[in-house]
Amino acid sequence: MTTKTTLLAASILLCLHAGNGLAAELAPNTPDASAADAGAVTGTADAARDATTLDVVSVVGTGQTRQVQALGKADLQRQAAGTSPLKVMAKLPGVHFQSSDPWGNYEWSSKLSIRGFSQQQLGFTLDGVPLGDMSYGNHNGLHISRAITAENLSGAELSQGSGAIDTASSGNLGGTLRFFSADPSADFGVRLAQTIGSDSTSRSYVRMDTGDHNGFSAYLSGVFHTTDKWKGEGPQRNTQFNGKFIYAGDDFKITGYADSSRRRETDYADLSLESAKRLGMDWDNYAKDWQRAIDAANGIFRGGVTSLDDAYYIARGVRDDDLAYLSGEWNVNPDLTLAATVYYHNNEGQGHWATPYSKSPTVPIRMRTTEYDIERTGFMPSLSWQIGNHRLQAGLWLEKNDHGVQRNFYDLSATEPPNDIFFYRNPSQRVFRQRFDTDTRMYYVLDHMEFADGRLAIDAGFKGLKVETDGKTLIGGASRASGKLVSEDNFLPQLGARWQLSEHEEIFGSYSENLSAFRTGVNGPHSTSQAAFDAAVKTLEPETSKTLEAGLRTSRDSVEASVAVYRVNFENRLLAIARCAGIVGCASSFANVGDVESRGAEVTVLWKPIAGLSWYNSLAFNDSQYQSDYLDGTTLVRTKGKQVVDAPKRLYATEIRWDQDGLSLQLGAKYTDKRYLTYLNDSKVSGFWVVDASASYEWKDVSWADSFKLQLNITNLFDKEYFGSIGTNGFVASDPRGLNYTVQSGAPRQAFLTAEVRF
Repeated sequence: MTTKTTLLAASILLCLHAGNGLAAELAPNTPDASAADAGAVTGTADAARDATTLDVVSVVGTGQTRQVQALGKADLQRQAAGTSPLKVMAKLPGVHFQSSDPWGNYEWSSKLSIRGFSQQQLGFTLDGVPLGDMSYGNHNGLHISRAITAENLSGAELSQGSGAIDTASSGNLGGTLRFFSADPSADFGVRLAQTIGSDSTSRSYVRMDTGDHNGFSAYLSGVFHTTDKWKGEGPQRNTQFNGKFIYAGDDFKITGYADSSRRRETDYADLSLESAKRLGMDWDNYAKDWQRAIDAANGIFRGGVTSLDDAYYIARGVRDDDLAYLSGEWNVNPDLTLAATVYYHNNEGQGHWATPYSKSPTVPIRMRTTEYDIERTGFMPSLSWQIGNHRLQAGLWLEKNDHGVQRNFYDLSATEPPNDIFFYRNPSQRVFRQRFDTDTRMYYVLDHMEFADGRLAIDAGFKGLKVETDGKTLIGGASRASGKLVSEDNFLPQLGARWQLSEHEEIFGSYSENLSAFRTGVNGPHSTSQAAFDAAVKTLEPETSKTLEAGLRTSRDSVEASVAVYRVNFENRLLAIARCAGIVGCASSFANVGDVESRGAEVTVLWKPIAGLSWYNSLAFNDSQYQSDYLDGTTLVRTKGKQVVDAPKRLYATEIRWDQDGLSLQLGAKYTDKRYLTYLNDSKVSGFWVVDASASYEWKDVSWADSFKLQLNITNLFDKEYFGSIGTNGFVASDPRGLNYTVQSGAPRQAFLTAEVRF
């Protein structure tokens, strides 16, 4: 704690004299204006551009050297209140996102992939602060829905291939998503919003802005969201507070942000393809039928149930998070800017599972928990220096992460079913407990050059990354390993170029190399026996990727479009080979099992035939294939040439929007192609369409308020029945009979009405 306290204090002092670094990475203003008119922007400004430039950037990103797309505040606010930005970004080309709830916030089922890369292989930041891989059993960050209230987001930016070189991520093999918080308003104001809807949904949001006072402005907001599950029993609750301040002068700017989130989720049942046919897509866990759960645990099945794994009594996720950062920006002179950010994140979480595979003294069910804690401190200094036609950038990312994970059992009572959501303490049995100390160091250098009166732009740079983890097993040494892991590459190059062909058209191309550090925690290499870890660590290599992409953009009065093609070589794929059913929780073996090659194309077209009317379309084709067979023990698994799991070949999104005199109407649809559930491609789910709709009307300058707005959102308009998330319990090599409980149903049609008033 002494080292972390010293680092935090020193960083805060530096922030008071340095700058908001990573330039637009921490810029509070994303391209809201253009995105609000266009619905989506293609190739938004690079991290080095300032907020003024971001406000006027072309909706096709003229001048960019890589494939980048973004959504602005208006896009996010047209969705049902509380909707995850990940779900909104699913309309962008190459983005595949699924969740079992209508908002995309239910973390157990939240699944994101881009160009065949899964969520754990992507990078995520909020105002430049790293969010880790945002996975359910997170070891190095937190989900965006816990980092900021949806209403306080000002925009989100996607880099499908090579993310900005300054992105603070140790896992972004396949791209990055950067989220931006809204700035405080320059005027004093109060904003109130109330949402009601399907399944007893209630969401209350309040925000107060201080207005600007001699360069200082701030806001404080709170939200309480509660809803029942759309099937089965159990509440979903979230309480969250955000605060942000800015203090700015002629040549400096200091920004502070704080978030506190308390999330309580009741899980939906994981289905298999076979159980979904037998029991129906709306089948769920037994809660609140405690006696039926007890009978099932004793082998007494009824109502079509044939297996212990068809349902459990209840499962839950409990997460408490506190996140804060302080950043500063100092314009030393017109050409030189210094910047720094310091951040702190604390997390405690538990996953609950009422399992019939372990017995309490009075009932054949026990509560099994996986318990997490994270304490991260980070520091990110940087500089930007304009020298002639060169803009030089350099910076560091330093992070210390103390992470713990443990598996425990708690005895239950035959007369008191576990219906309440809380943190369990004092376990009846401890299975394992591990601690991980991880030190991350990243540095980067970038030169942005412009020639031929700006018609030619070149970005050339590199970054170095070193992640050291020291894992210690405190309990359960027979099945969990201790030891050190190091992921390191001191030269990961990035090169991009853009050539302006005419006033309206340009071509671009980029190449990048990235490395993903070994995971820690419940699903990393330390989750195996000591002997297996010692044998594997001698040859284990971190995953790497090489991305090459090129494209063409055009920007005209009524049509804006982009076309991009890419090839990605993903090397040293790591695979955890399970030796028993997931519920038992035994150790796995880790190995590098070969490479993956992805090739594809992405098309975006935005047509604006008349004022107020726009039609957005995106089409993506992706072919991700395993390049090698691998051995599982003595069994040869013939995966070469097979499609990557949960990586649809085709994605198509279309959205038509009408905005006129306070009225806004929107209809959007997304097609997702078939997806494979096994590495041998002998089990799959079919493709499907889902349609969403929204309508709103805003009254301005009413007698009793500055504005009043009503908004109606309908998700899954035609009530399509489909499999949404897959791989919730992982993937297996082969499952031709569809027996793996690893899929979840998509949410049916839901309706939500929001009333919002601003004073």
